[in-house]
Amino acid sequence: MNNKVEILGVPFSKLTMKETLDLLEKTLQDNQDKPFHLITANPEFVVGALQEPILEEIAAEADLITPDGIGIVMASRWYGDPVPERVAGYDLLLQLLEEGNRKKWSFYFLGSSEEVSELATDKIKERYPNLIIAGRHNGFFKDKEAEVLAEINTVKPDFLIVALGAPRQEVWIHQKKAFLHTKIAIGVGGSLDVIAGKVKRAPLFWQKLNLEWFYRLISQPSRWKRQLALPKFALKAYIAAKKK
Repeated sequence: MNNKVEILGVPFSKLTMKETLDLLEKTLQDNQDKPFHLITANPEFVVGALQEPILEEIAAEADLITPDGIGIVMASRWYGDPVPERVAGYDLLLQLLEEGNRKKWSFYFLGSSEEVSELATDKIKERYPNLIIAGRHNGFFKDKEAEVLAEINTVKPDFLIVALGAPRQEVWIHQKKAFLHTKIAIGVGGSLDVIAGKVKRAPLFWQKLNLEWFYRLISQPSRWKRQLALPKFALKAYIAAKKK
């Protein structure tokens, strides 16, 4: 059975959240030459991959791409090959932290401002006292990238959690993964800001209505340019599905 559906050239996983977590746990036990690169991709990423060769390359070479966004779920239905559910980056991160707390997995957090990085890791320590925070660094490391890479490679975390914003985080992981000594690398966008309490996630009511994107837009009007990718994605995906 095919466990992926390709939407506008991007191969999306059809695994549920639980199946994704099971796969990641199995990956921790494997001996790999380079990190397992997981991308939680939304329509903005797909549109970007249509326009930028580097993102197209990243999508082709990623180990797993999960459907982060109701737009991806809807498009998969148009294609007649539906994904079972969203596997969103923030939700996946929380599940990993919970499981890591039970199984003492180690995490390195890279990205966000210094304030957010410190606040988020402090809250994670408090909520998940048994997991291992192998290290952290804010997202402003351009002049000392070699030091950051050396620190990550010294501690060899199970998970490298990268919060540099999309698609910068995906590009960075892709470019550095041959040199990184970590088992799994995941870009999580603004998830650390939510954990730190600097940004509020949409209330459950909005999430159930699949209007989380609209809540973010009215909460952060500066996102409107990014949100233009949504109708562009919907139109292209619908036309492509009808041609199948």
